[in-house]
Amino acid sequence: MKLDILAFGAHPDDVELGCGATIAKEIANGKKVGIIDLTKGELGTRGTAVTRATESSNAAGILGVSVRENLGFADGFFVNDRQHQLEVIKMIRKYKPELIICNAIDDRHIDHGKGSKLVSDACFLSGLIKIETTVNDDEQKPWRPKQVYHYIQWKNLEPDLVVDVSDFMDVKMKAVLAYKTQFYDATSKEPETPISSKNFTDSIKYRAKDLGRLVGVEYAEGFTVERYVAVDSLFDLK
Repeated sequence: MKLDILAFGAHPDDVELGCGATIAKEIANGKKVGIIDLTKGELGTRGTAVTRATESSNAAGILGVSVRENLGFADGFFVNDRQHQLEVIKMIRKYKPELIICNAIDDRHIDHGKGSKLVSDACFLSGLIKIETTVNDDEQKPWRPKQVYHYIQWKNLEPDLVVDVSDFMDVKMKAVLAYKTQFYDATSKEPETPISSKNFTDSIKYRAKDLGRLVGVEYAEGFTVERYVAVDSLFDLK
């Protein structure tokens, strides 16, 4: 299956939080989108790898993605080495996306920056003909995405571009809140975490609203880029 966009997250829920509305918008516009989670989030304070798997499946259904896979890397301990790069390369070559979206280049959680660099490096290596990979005994052909975009997470990084997601914030919030064990629940007896507070859940919308304010729309999601964004005309910009 060829995809238009392949979104990577170090943990299940990273993609929903970072670019869920953008994904929902692109799917509504007819694009095929997939999600690859690098880990099962097994070190998360709340919930388990089993509950997170169910939640990620539910969230994928809400967003309408074509496929979601989990590479099962070690939460907290995966590294950017040949072994891990090859597994990511296999996914890139399998789905041949035009665009890749992945974790923030720098963030509070160490897996986010690691995941960002791992996927970025794999995108380059995936285009090299002398790197051989196979899936189900089928030899894969080289593939390099046209662009790599990084969503913004805990830290308020300055975006290089923003996407108007005004009509898709409700879909994003439903997908995020599908992770019932992770986010605010006044009745939960689980330990509190930085993302389980009501303030954090509220911040998902007010951060998008503030980005939207800066570009004259209701809500927006921001991304950083690895190379200049080109347009055919100055009038292509909002």
